Amino acid sequence: MKLFGLKNCDTCRKALKALQSTGLNPHFHDVRADGVSAADIAKWAAAAGWEKLLNTRSTTWRGLEANQKDGMNSDKAMALMVQYPTLIKRPVIEADGKIFVGWGKDTQAALLV
Repeated sequence: MKLFGLKNCDTCRKALKALQSTGLNPHFHDVRADGVSAADIAKWAAAAGWEKLLNTRSTTWRGLEANQKDGMNSDKAMALMVQYPTLIKRPVIEADGKIFVGWGKDTQAALLV
């Protein structure tokens, strides 16, 4: 199991702590410090949808120029997430061949058994 996120993200820390409390020990990958490949982003977008993967509530999103946000599509969104990994909704969890985006009740129900 891999957990992709930011080390200073409260939601990522909550997810990591909850997973560890059930005996799981996911490998933590900091997308800012360690980077993330375009192939990983494409795989996540294919599994969850680029709309769900792109975090439009982030500080990074608010700091983008209007022309960067206009006409958003899959290719443009993935290019932005490669350039600015903090635009990826967190955490992204890879477990047993499945991709989970965010730490909502559905993700928790699926992973915390």
